[in-house]
Parts: sequence; structure tokens; C-alpha cells
Amino acid sequence: MTERIVVVGAALFDSGRLLAARRSAPPALAGRWELPGGKVEPGETPEAALVRELREELGVTARTVARVPGQWPLKAPYVLQVWTAHLLPGSRDPEPLQDHDALRWLTPGELWDVDWLDQDVPAVRATLALLDSGAR
Repeated sequence: MTERIVVVGAALFDSGRLLAARRSAPPALAGRWELPGGKVEPGETPEAALVRELREELGVTARTVARVPGQWPLKAPYVLQVWTAHLLPGSRDPEPLQDHDALRWLTPGELWDVDWLDQDVPAVRATLALLDSGAR
């Protein structure tokens, strides 16, 4: 049995808005939107991986807050886990540095205005439940 590999996604909040990132690579995913993040490296905690990925992909300094309940299967052997996160005071504004060509801050009413990757849709729904409940 193949061991699963965790991919972490950030439900990065600011003023009640959620950050979405548009993929620029690989070609099969280009133009679709996702929660930013990436693979957990061996010996790394998911929280540390998320902080690292946000720094590498968006150039920001962030802190994780809480895991969004659930996990979602990706292409085997990957599984997506999502954490809520906030930018640290003094962090610069996010910009697309790796694997993305655009970013959007979405209000709860705008969440479905972008074409999310199919595998991110259930995670975004779970995140929306947190937005609606005020638990961010």
C-alpha cells in the first residue's frame, strides 16, 4: 500500500475575504483557481509546510490558525488538508511568485466567481462554512 502524501492548502483570510490563486502550471491546471499551498516535505509538519509554501509561492509571512475539518483526495497518493491562516503584521501583500499568475481576495459572496480546481471545491465549501460561522 502506498503511503499518502499530504498537500496543504491555505485558507488565507484578510478582513473576511479568502485568497484564491490562479494556476499557471502545469498546463492541465493552468487558468483554474486553488487555495495556495503545496506538498509537505519529509520531516516537516503540515503547518510548517504551509508557512514555507506561502513564503515561496506568494512572498508572505503567515501563521497557521486551525485545520479545516476534513481532508480531500487528490490524484493518488496525494490528499489535501487545509488550514486557516493569517498574514503576520508587517508582511507584504501577496503576489504570485511560483505556479500562479493571478491572485484574488474573495468575499463570501464572490467565492464562486472563479473556476476552482475540481479537487479544491469541497475544501472551499468547508472553508465557506467557517467564513459563515465567523470562525477564522
